[in-house]
Amino acid sequence: MENNQTEIVHSSFWANFFNSSTEKMDLQKTILSIPLFESLGKRESSSLMGLLHHRVYITDEYIFYQGDPGLGIYIIREGEVEIQRKDKNGNINTLAILKKGDFFGELALVDGEERSASAIARADTKLAVIFKPDLDEYINKFPKKGIKILEGITRVVTTRLRKLNNELYEIQTKLKKGS
Repeated sequence: MENNQTEIVHSSFWANFFNSSTEKMDLQKTILSIPLFESLGKRESSSLMGLLHHRVYITDEYIFYQGDPGLGIYIIREGEVEIQRKDKNGNINTLAILKKGDFFGELALVDGEERSASAIARADTKLAVIFKPDLDEYINKFPKKGIKILEGITRVVTTRLRKLNNELYEIQTKLKKGS
């Protein structure tokens, strides 16, 4: 390279995550569409926007590993994420492929336990993250909003549990018919 030329290096550290007010509005709309936060109004959700941390992952980069501490909820702004679980024999099973607007990791907001699965970026991916300590502080500071968020978390967990119960029942029924 000649001395008078400058090489441009792109770094996600310096990236402008919000290129326009439209992008901010889209993210706020996405936040409000997530069952955890859907009962918040526009004004209430704008204070929640201050809790968001922004992360960028390249294709095949792990966001977190099964067994890692659960630190927060992730919202996909752009890209694709695979959720996979490794069994005791080392076999890897894909549990879900998530896309823009989807969220994952919400159980960490409740119990802070280990991650039950791994999350991997399957394309270059931008995520918004709300970490549990930040949300806990927010809930303590704004208890009425916090109750709405906790009710949203409860709805998500109970919906998933009911779905899982139905799937388990169907599997047991098929097994009984087959024996």
